[in-house]
Amino acid sequence: MAGIRLGRIAGIEIVMDWSLLIIFFLIAFSLAAGLFPQWHPDWGPGLRWGTSLAAAALFLLSVLIHELSHAVVGRRHGMSINRITLFIFGGMAHLEHEPREWRSELWMAIVGPITSLALGIGFLFLAGAAMGPGEMDPANPGEFFSDLGPVASLLIWLGNVNIILAIFNLVPGFPLDGGRVLRAALWGATGNLQKATLWASRGGRGFAWLLIASGFAMLFGIQVPFFGTGPGGLWLMLIGWFLHNAALMSYRQLEVRESLQGLPVSRLMQRHVETVSGDLAVDRFVDEHLMRSDQRAYPVTSGERLDGLICLDDIRKIDRNRWPELAVRELMTPADRLWTVEPGEDAAEALFTISGRNINQLPVVEGGRLEGMIRREDLMKWLTLNRQHTGSHSGDTSRNG
Repeated sequence: MAGIRLGRIAGIEIVMDWSLLIIFFLIAFSLAAGLFPQWHPDWGPGLRWGTSLAAAALFLLSVLIHELSHAVVGRRHGMSINRITLFIFGGMAHLEHEPREWRSELWMAIVGPITSLALGIGFLFLAGAAMGPGEMDPANPGEFFSDLGPVASLLIWLGNVNIILAIFNLVPGFPLDGGRVLRAALWGATGNLQKATLWASRGGRGFAWLLIASGFAMLFGIQVPFFGTGPGGLWLMLIGWFLHNAALMSYRQLEVRESLQGLPVSRLMQRHVETVSGDLAVDRFVDEHLMRSDQRAYPVTSGERLDGLICLDDIRKIDRNRWPELAVRELMTPADRLWTVEPGEDAAEALFTISGRNINQLPVVEGGRLEGMIRREDLMKWLTLNRQHTGSHSGDTSRNG
């Protein structure tokens, strides 16, 4: 998985996508070269940049707290959330499956904007405490801001930007939080998740086109309320493009899940899978199995019992000169560390596990006995054959061991 692993909070892995560095430096630059020189023309470069870098870091921390609020409420409503990714447009709490009822969706969605709003109000309260008594003269706001210290300036900016983030996320366009609130309301009213997702997705795409059109107008010198004019329109167009694609993909993912719903894994799994013994030398495994088949991963078994799984990536980590002296058992991923499914489980859940865990296949196990393998390509083949019902779909490309 691309990105920088920052650690875990309450068992949730926090990953920073490399694209987040772009927004970090954009925020820092816009503050150091734009806003803070306007507020504090007497500040030196060191103070401007130090305050700007601190503000950018605290804003990203605010985004993380926003996403953690989604994860905490989602877990309380029975959803499994094991990873949060921070990226150029904010953050994403990765759900292994969609909420099972509309109330869970509603509470998990609404808590994010509420958290950002609370952060914004809290930062402004702290800014007021840092400033002490005083009032701003509406006729001369520059004098008010010029008297602020670095801490108060940082807190005022953080407070306002978190409130703006809360308002932006409440726009009723899927997959923004407001779009998820809208979907939950439509789902509760109609009892039909697919129809609710379609309408919310259309709202999200409509809002995205509005952003794209506004950005385009800004490039041609037209004054857009709140956003202004000029080259900032490029950024607005980029956000609109991202939201449009995200809204479209969210609906297609639901179509995929509906296509696989109720379909047992046993119907799609590979039953005749080549297995190997854990005692087999690695060099023999490579020569006699890995190089003679297009099979990606090999279950390691004792009789019919699954002991583990070994694949190409496990071999690549080891120096070739050591292959003759190592056994497959020493390199495999043990069975108790593998994600597995049972033959009767829903194929949609298998797809969620494969996509959510960034793997390519799952052993199908019942009572500790290996029954077969369900692969990403097996699921994609079924979806291709049923494309007229599911629409197009693009799955993640990642490794399974």
